[in-house]
Amino acid sequence: MATEMNSLSGGGDGGEAAKDERPLLNSSSSNGSGETLEQLEKKYAAYVRKDAYGTMGRGKLAISEKVLLGIAIVTLVPIRFVAGVLILLVYYLICRFCTLFSVPNRDDGQEDYAHMVGWRREVVVRCGRFSSRAMLFVFGFYWIRVDDRSLSTTEDEHGEQSDETERPGAIISNHVSYLDILYHMSSSFPSFVAKRSVARLPLVGLISKCLGCIYVQRESKASDFKGVSGAVTERVQDAHQNKHSPMMMLFPEGTTTNGDYLLPFKTGAFLAKAPVLPLILRYPYKRFSPAWDSISGMRHVLLLLCQFMNHIEVVRLPVYYPSEQEKEDAKLYANNVRKLMATEGGLVLSDIGLAEKRVYHAALNGNSLPRVLHQKDD
Repeated sequence: MATEMNSLSGGGDGGEAAKDERPLLNSSSSNGSGETLEQLEKKYAAYVRKDAYGTMGRGKLAISEKVLLGIAIVTLVPIRFVAGVLILLVYYLICRFCTLFSVPNRDDGQEDYAHMVGWRREVVVRCGRFSSRAMLFVFGFYWIRVDDRSLSTTEDEHGEQSDETERPGAIISNHVSYLDILYHMSSSFPSFVAKRSVARLPLVGLISKCLGCIYVQRESKASDFKGVSGAVTERVQDAHQNKHSPMMMLFPEGTTTNGDYLLPFKTGAFLAKAPVLPLILRYPYKRFSPAWDSISGMRHVLLLLCQFMNHIEVVRLPVYYPSEQEKEDAKLYANNVRKLMATEGGLVLSDIGLAEKRVYHAALNGNSLPRVLHQKDD
């Protein structure tokens, strides 16, 4: 769940993305380990960009593409930027109004308004969903295609009837881009996991509190700090048992991919033993891929704003009810949900993770390769 911890602060991999002034490894050159670009792309296929802009969004462009970019920069980008800022500001003011004279929930260093009730909560949720969809529209996502496969089944694969008492405690999604968050906010307005510093950001900080984000600080050594897994497990169980509690939105891969692969799942989302709702996101493209894989944040946003039309496809699977064996083995539960999502979404299973992504980014930039650290499940 590493990526959710920084998603709302601008994305999970912005700090690892290459700086534009760094040298870009080409097909004929090699990194410190002697590997060429082709070898690296084969090894780290889950993070390889395949759109018209090439590796790290810095490939050579045709004259026609440069002309289109130039036109978009002086027309689309200013309009979209202003519209996006206005949407964010208006929703912030709505959240500020709805939280006036309200005392936030405070628990173990957390502070949120997720459990507001009555008209305040209704306004925050409805306006939040509308604002998120409006933001996606500004970014060029005019239509969202949803394949709701949960409508074609009345029973889960374990033969248990789905009802209100068995509502999922968490939404499980593959992670392709920071845009995933906007889609999920527009669809179900769930809670996320975010870095503690997000709560102090202008505008976004208050919005994240209204979402009910769990703020984490991995380096914290405080004895009363429950850790990511403990906080997430508690919230997932609460959402499962109380229909008025917001569901958790979790990206168990821990980082973003190019959208064609599914990385190993960390078990933090499955420790609560509660049912989960699997969703699969895809971003079909012709020129620019909205996937945030091996491209810097600023370059990605600019190229995204320059693209007149973008697309999202969503596959909504039936609620997954864990068997007794899966409840006792979170790793088995996670692996089975992962395999189901890969099969239903046509995704390729990959055994690499965030550590390998950092190695790939460093190699592209000509840096010395970082040590691949052992990644523990949250």
